[in-house]
Amino acid sequence: MKESTTKDYYAVIMAGGIGSRFWPVSTSSFPKQFHDMLGTGKSLLQQTFSRLNKLIPSENILILTNERYLELTLSQLPEISEKQVVLEPAMRNTAPCILLSALKIKKENPNAVMLVAPSDHWIEDEDAFANDVQKCFDAAQHDNILMTLGINPTFPNTGYGYIEADKNSTSEISRVAQFREKPDYETAKKFLNEGNFLWNAGIFIWSVATISEAFEKNEPVMHALFSEGIPVYNTTEEKDFIATNYELSENISIDYAIMEKANNVFTKKATFDWNDLGTWGALHDKMTTNEGDNAVVRGIPMLTDAKGNMIYSETEKLIVVDGIDDYIIVDKAETLLIFPKKKEQDIKKLLVEVENTHGKKYT
Repeated sequence: MKESTTKDYYAVIMAGGIGSRFWPVSTSSFPKQFHDMLGTGKSLLQQTFSRLNKLIPSENILILTNERYLELTLSQLPEISEKQVVLEPAMRNTAPCILLSALKIKKENPNAVMLVAPSDHWIEDEDAFANDVQKCFDAAQHDNILMTLGINPTFPNTGYGYIEADKNSTSEISRVAQFREKPDYETAKKFLNEGNFLWNAGIFIWSVATISEAFEKNEPVMHALFSEGIPVYNTTEEKDFIATNYELSENISIDYAIMEKANNVFTKKATFDWNDLGTWGALHDKMTTNEGDNAVVRGIPMLTDAKGNMIYSETEKLIVVDGIDDYIIVDKAETLLIFPKKKEQDIKKLLVEVENTHGKKYT
């Protein structure tokens, strides 16, 4: 293969989720990726774009999102044009939108290598991230491989899937032996003790040629469906094709469709710290140095006999808390949530109850 340049580097940011576990901040009309969850002055989507933009030209970054978030996306990312926003007319998980993006990019640049990343992760050391991505780009450009960045596990987390890397590898890029589902606690401890297991962060790198071949081999029906649109991709007729055909696709993740079937999957252990910010508890852990601390976003705290709380305020108002430990406290204009942190996984269920009781006004 020919030597790559930055013009051959592309990224696809997946920004279509609702982030329901971050209710009441994240709602169906304004999901968490469009919020400044950490009080930094930038939304998670803006931070992700900025991080990738250090390596990848602005015009080569696509945003995959639901059609209802088009205006939100364009307002937050003035660096891009509307043609860079790929709108999903139906929820079909990650495989169809990744294939669609790959075929669009391949039509524009057959030599492209592309990175796929979620829009809502927190990565502190952006230089280390860029260095890791560069090494994966180099590998994917020169070899017919599918790359994924694995996160070095710091504790036996049962909420992530794991990547089992080849135990005998001496290279920093290792063949993937297999992907493992979210384990129970004892299994997660065994994974950590083995030393060759990584957290699956859902960050992928490959050439457009390699991922297209992988879909053709492992998901031939889906590949045939989206290949019919190649003549109209990146033209004014693309929207009509997607509107007609997208919902016909199988509803399946990239992990099940490709990564668990392909035999040319490799991983690089990330050298950066990473947090998927999937729950209020994860946000608390990101913002505190020990379990006894309170994490506060935007509020002016006045805390007495209170520890382990995640406190989020929409405005810089005074927040007085006395005698409460390990709670999620979220203050919005129309909603106040005071909820035990240990029950954070129940927020998705709570959201359904709120909608059934009070309608969609609050969700």
